[in-house]
Amino acid sequence: VDFMTKVLESAAEVAPELTRDKEVWYLPLFGVYHPRKPEKIRGVFDSSAEINGMSLNKVLITGPNLTNNLQGILIRFRKDKCAVVADIEQMFYSFLVKEEHRDYLRFLWYKNNDPDAPLIEYRMKAHAFGNSPSPAVATYGLRKCVQRTDIYGSDVAEFVVHNFYVDDGLTSVPTAQEAVSLLKRTQTALKKEGNLRLHKIASNDPEVLNSFEKEDFCKEIVSLNLDKDSLPVHQSLGLSWDLESDSFIFDIEIGEKPSTKRGFLSMLNSVYDPLGFVAHILINGKILLRETTTSVG
Repeated sequence: VDFMTKVLESAAEVAPELTRDKEVWYLPLFGVYHPRKPEKIRGVFDSSAEINGMSLNKVLITGPNLTNNLQGILIRFRKDKCAVVADIEQMFYSFLVKEEHRDYLRFLWYKNNDPDAPLIEYRMKAHAFGNSPSPAVATYGLRKCVQRTDIYGSDVAEFVVHNFYVDDGLTSVPTAQEAVSLLKRTQTALKKEGNLRLHKIASNDPEVLNSFEKEDFCKEIVSLNLDKDSLPVHQSLGLSWDLESDSFIFDIEIGEKPSTKRGFLSMLNSVYDPLGFVAHILINGKILLRETTTSVG
């Protein structure tokens, strides 16, 4: 039940008693593990679950696709010498749903988050993972926070509007001083305008890291002595970034695959490489697979 603690504290509320003519919807809830983060579980509401051919996501308006192009973000991330990444804490849960719409987001969970207690009805008061409109709503709200360029600077707006992939921000600037200024002004803008917290900061420059408190660091850096320890490998947008050498690395875990065409394809496709750094190796693998599986005559 630990993964529901933050949901119940900040994003959900005990649902009020229903009236007879009130229209409601109940969401199935399940946990999702990331293969690279087996110790962390995220609660996801299945808004695509159907009953009689109907689901919540089928009737919700998704909104425009405001997600930035991933390749563009990553290329700009490698443009200048000093690179930084940061993350919006609980981004979806930071944007509330109108009270009259919350009964479409009801779910069943243990009273007081106690698995020995009976199930009761809750409802989300914030946008939930799994709802099709959530990314557009959260991204729109995030960008609204940095419109005051006269106060926070045009570079803050540029960073948030063009260099965020949902809740992950990646950018690069020529110097550490510029990076620190950009991040601190972005933190101020998001906090004052939207009560959003920019944290999980990482950089290839120790001077940047020394300018922030430990609670703002990504988890790989929190326990380090920045004056003595080497910088670690940081995971961002599915890529492994070695902060010390300032390079992307590929730590491939193939696992057990059957010695079949399907198994070899699965192995080749398991390598995540959005910028094509190891495309020459993967292409050679696909050519070899084609040659070994092509029927003769």
